[in-house]
Amino acid sequence: MGFRRVTPVLVILAAGMGSRYGGLKQMDVIGPGGEAILDYSVFDALRSGFGKVIFVIRRAMEEDFRGAVLSRMEGKLNYELAFQELGSRVPPAIADKARGLGRTKPWGTGHALLCAADKIDAPFCVINADDFYGRQAFALMGAFLSGNSGDGAIVPYKLAETLSGLGSVSRGVCTVKDGLLAGIRELRSLRRNDDGRIINEGEDSPALADDTPVSMNFWGFPPSVLPCLENYFIEFLAARGLEPGSECFLPLAADTFIKKGILCVRVLEAQSSWFGVTYKEDLGEAREKIRAAADAGVYPGKLWIS
Repeated sequence: MGFRRVTPVLVILAAGMGSRYGGLKQMDVIGPGGEAILDYSVFDALRSGFGKVIFVIRRAMEEDFRGAVLSRMEGKLNYELAFQELGSRVPPAIADKARGLGRTKPWGTGHALLCAADKIDAPFCVINADDFYGRQAFALMGAFLSGNSGDGAIVPYKLAETLSGLGSVSRGVCTVKDGLLAGIRELRSLRRNDDGRIINEGEDSPALADDTPVSMNFWGFPPSVLPCLENYFIEFLAARGLEPGSECFLPLAADTFIKKGILCVRVLEAQSSWFGVTYKEDLGEAREKIRAAADAGVYPGKLWIS
């Protein structure tokens, strides 16, 4: 059988509540043409060979999302919307009990990806809407997924470059061996201490090195992983579905698949720089970085004006 290239899909997780940020950071303007961070991800993905974009949002934000984001891109790309709600792909009895216990939001990034599963028909990359990943990251992932190897992939970033001076952050800390992801653990309160060490607050463990690779949710998967994720989510709900604050994290699902031998995840080393807007005060710095990239010719001044 000859080599067959495929056209990968980009899934953007944009349904988050922004609890640290205090609003819908998915739609905040950072670019000179009114662009949000996710505009730059879509732009980089299109020039890296991706053929379709699926935006995972909440139904309550659809009108605003169409007006504030999709109106700029209309006619420029093939896209679909998927919706993540508390009851999406969740047995009604569990959803009702969870609501009765005070739960108001869905179950995290693993759940969000499942909400798009029925629209995914090719190897795909899944990212956060509020993270800037850089052009080379998309170029590497697009080439990898186009090869249709059946493996997964991740583009990690150096921990020190992903911290915020405004407070703690949550990161998936990666263990890499021979170019493969050997494991990943979610640390929820990482920050740089007064003495310069990077620690996880509330945990008595060794400090982490600045160059520790971490997941910023830049994943590539074959479609065959989706039934595995469905089973993982069912088991998660059975174990933790009635905990008010529980979340089904995509990195922890990937860690389970790796350790069970279900999935091989290759580590793609990109020279791209990450930045994001974990806190409202991060917005000014993000705008400066986009302006610098546009001044350097990496992006046009206005992405969707042709």
